[in-house]
Amino acid sequence: MEQPSPEINSLSIRIAGEIALSEKPGETLRKWRREFNLKQIDVSNRIGISSSVLSDYEGGRRPNPGVNFIQKIVQSMIDADKESGGRTIRRYAALSHSENPQPSILAIHEYLSDVPLSEFYNDIGGHELVTGPEVITGYTVVDSILAITTLSAGDLFKLYGRSTSRALIFTNVSRGESPLVAMRVVSPTPNAVILHGLSPENIWEHAPSLASLSGFSLGVTDIPLSQLLQNLESTH
Repeated sequence: MEQPSPEINSLSIRIAGEIALSEKPGETLRKWRREFNLKQIDVSNRIGISSSVLSDYEGGRRPNPGVNFIQKIVQSMIDADKESGGRTIRRYAALSHSENPQPSILAIHEYLSDVPLSEFYNDIGGHELVTGPEVITGYTVVDSILAITTLSAGDLFKLYGRSTSRALIFTNVSRGESPLVAMRVVSPTPNAVILHGLSPENIWEHAPSLASLSGFSLGVTDIPLSQLLQNLESTH
């Protein structure tokens, strides 16, 4: 039998651990299923249960899943990804090699379950200008000038932490040209890009169209940076 690679072992342990230790394991399970771009029926068919049973687990309508069930769920997602080319596995492997602290990163955090982007905008006093994905699984606050001066194009993955399904908040921006152009050359893109210190009237005129082309939410917030960081630390 072929032994799983260290990358797959590490990812499997991480997913199983997050689900088992989460205060809301169903929500964390749903977060990871979506990270693998799988439908409930895709996973349920692989482990021999109905999609309604999986839905009950994800919705918290059934008792917390046991260790054996979690292992089956994780293995099914890993197997499905491998059969479709291993894109998610490779993405997380790349991210895991990009975790060295960077001076441009002012704050970084991973959520255990999906956070509605509408709630996130409310938490940071933000305004969404271009709609995109409805949820995020983490955030990174980035000093735009330091990112430009210290990160190469290949180093941009360091901004993603452990998941690309996150909000990247860029501070120290004038109109937002640099972050929006940078996101056009990065694949995959984040779920949201938020420009700090700007009002809707002050952003680069091409920013909304570039966000729409890339498929991420674009927003602004102009609360003080200290208040922004405090709000982020005290929510979710």
